[in-house]
Amino acid sequence: MSGPVCDSGKLMPVDEAIARLLDKAPPPPPVQKIPLEQCLGRVLAADIHSPVNLPAWDNSAMDGYAFKAADLPQAGGYLSVVGRVAAGDGEASALLAQQAVRIFTGAPLPAGADTVVPQERCRVEGERVWCPPASVGEHVRKEGEEIRHGHLLLKAGKRLRAQELGLLAGAGVAQVEVYRALRVCLLSSGDELREPGEPLAPGQIYNSNRYCLAALLRGWGVEVHDYGVMADELTASRDALTLASSECDLLLTSGGVSVGEEDHLKQAIEELGSLDFWRLAIQPGKPLAFGEVAGKPWIGMPGNPSAALVTALVVVRPFLLRAQGVEEVLPLPLAVPAGFDWLQRNKRRQYLRARLSPGADGQLSVELHPQQSSAMLSAACWADGLAVVECEQRVLKHDKVRFLSFAELMH
Repeated sequence: MSGPVCDSGKLMPVDEAIARLLDKAPPPPPVQKIPLEQCLGRVLAADIHSPVNLPAWDNSAMDGYAFKAADLPQAGGYLSVVGRVAAGDGEASALLAQQAVRIFTGAPLPAGADTVVPQERCRVEGERVWCPPASVGEHVRKEGEEIRHGHLLLKAGKRLRAQELGLLAGAGVAQVEVYRALRVCLLSSGDELREPGEPLAPGQIYNSNRYCLAALLRGWGVEVHDYGVMADELTASRDALTLASSECDLLLTSGGVSVGEEDHLKQAIEELGSLDFWRLAIQPGKPLAFGEVAGKPWIGMPGNPSAALVTALVVVRPFLLRAQGVEEVLPLPLAVPAGFDWLQRNKRRQYLRARLSPGADGQLSVELHPQQSSAMLSAACWADGLAVVECEQRVLKHDKVRFLSFAELMH
């Protein structure tokens, strides 16, 4: 069966394409319970509530002296030092009036103490210590002030970074329910493609998309299954897609979705499943398609390297994150003054390779690379993000433009 193809010259807006993709995203993969140390980049399949208070007890935020604030005169004064408490020590003896203990960062406060003064503000004289004025609770981490037992620690749909792993470890969580890594088939289309290191005959080029896209996919937490290059021939395309759809959750191809006579991929998709649309109002990257093969979602990306990169970052990334169970999938753009004039109106939304540049006053502005070709990756290597120019928009220097950081888009 084949579905409707947007091939009448009318271009689909980028936001509409993303919304349609998200509506068609498959449910996430099955749930696994795995050790915490294996969870980096995986997506939580269930809410996690804290099994403990964090912190588990009142403890010191400083190396210093702990005491009861009410025992200290308003102008500061002397207290008797009656002990020493370090991190890892058991419960210390309760303090009596006018007493203090030497305490170290992370150590539990003894009963009777409610305040800590840093050691550099104190003066030790024999078995006494002079402490300056202090407020109740100063430099004390209160039990449960970060999170209380039973409260929500992390919400399902969160992709786990280093800081989430640290938080879970701090709460004593050793096993986590996450979605299995999404298995994505990566295929290239084109008889002209050769691997780096191989000799090139006339008309042949090296397959840069294979390496660029595979790196992006791994950065998004998916399990990449690289099926190499399909020949520009209908039977070869059909066979490769059939095999990939039997082994993966989702198919991603580059090349073979333009209007060329040798692009047989669209026909193979239509014979094996459905083709929904393939022309977007985006530059670079107009020829982009979505459909399914044997019930598995398929996205066909353009073959030009910069076009493949930009459409992957802008359009494919939200879909793949949602297919992994991630809730928040759209990037948050920055509004930054343009350091350029862009006077040529365009019927497509443009994603220009750009970077943030500080001026003499320290304020950031968006600087463009002079080469914005859809075939060249050198501009993307120079850039640290994408400047967005809307359809039919003219930009003058100092106008605010949206800037999408590679640091976010590649995570």
